[in-house]
Amino acid sequence: MTYTIDLRSDTVTRPTPAMRRAMFEAPVGDDVYGEDPTVNELEQRVAALLGKEAAVLVPSGTMGNLISVLSHCNRGDEMILGDLAHIFLYEQGGSAAVGGVHPRTLRTLPDGTLDLDEIAGHIRADNDHYPVSRLICLENTHNRCGGRVLPPAYVDAVGALAHARGLRLHVDGARLWNAAVALNLPPSRLVAAADSVSVCFSKGLGAPVGSAVAGSQEFVKRARRMRKQLGGGMRQAGVFAAACLVALDEMVARLAEDHTHARLLANELAAIGGIELDPTTVETNIVYFDVTHPTIDAPALSAALAASQVLINPTAARRLRAVTNYHVSKRDVELTIDAVKDALGA
Repeated sequence: MTYTIDLRSDTVTRPTPAMRRAMFEAPVGDDVYGEDPTVNELEQRVAALLGKEAAVLVPSGTMGNLISVLSHCNRGDEMILGDLAHIFLYEQGGSAAVGGVHPRTLRTLPDGTLDLDEIAGHIRADNDHYPVSRLICLENTHNRCGGRVLPPAYVDAVGALAHARGLRLHVDGARLWNAAVALNLPPSRLVAAADSVSVCFSKGLGAPVGSAVAGSQEFVKRARRMRKQLGGGMRQAGVFAAACLVALDEMVARLAEDHTHARLLANELAAIGGIELDPTTVETNIVYFDVTHPTIDAPALSAALAASQVLINPTAARRLRAVTNYHVSKRDVELTIDAVKDALGA
């Protein structure tokens, strides 16, 4: 093999030629003054796609989630979220460190959901000893649960519970586009009950940088203040907003290809001795699998694959994660299966 097959993440995607042209030609202005026409167009498009009143462009998904939490919660308030949520595991505790927001974690079920009764049971009573329950956070698709898709009816139910108890609902939708394609539904349907949602352009959509947060006009006004406070106010940001617009136009529908490749990868891996996974749980572009080989663990398999120019990250002593993306073809999946078989002597 003369090139590298990179299955570490869909964040490794590179901008398309159309994106590069759009970036070169983008009309720009000072976004902090609200004067960048390309950013304004992107924010209006995102708000419409998500069925919200307004949206704000941010540099990263981590910042998008953080400004969402800070916009909903005051210092000392509590947010309820899963123990496998990206916000909880992979964002450096920013909500607590920066905003003084207390995380209350619940058991994440294998399909990425939280039990509705457990959510209800963990909303604090009005008591001077307790923090105020202010926010519930969901993740769709759910990274640590293998890219599982949250059913719209479930999100609706969580939203109804939150609003009945005076809380707000935020959806970390870094891969919401994948969920929408997998369900063949508009993304607005998936977040109809959410008070805020973050989405990413730089994963499966291939843009070089950028995320957005959407919600009500009032929420986005506060989110812009939080963005500025965190150093996320940008000037001629239309340069990369242009790539995000191309991503929305050209890259969403093709996510179905990534899902097909992920299912192929999962089915083939499951047939290899020394590998264990349930292919029926693979719904989008993320495949977690376990190594049961007696003498090879996940780091060793990862290293052996890297020597064959296939990059897959271990996530635990016996577990790896492979993420199909724009640069991974069906042939690449077949070559990856051959490399795994060779590494395991299968």
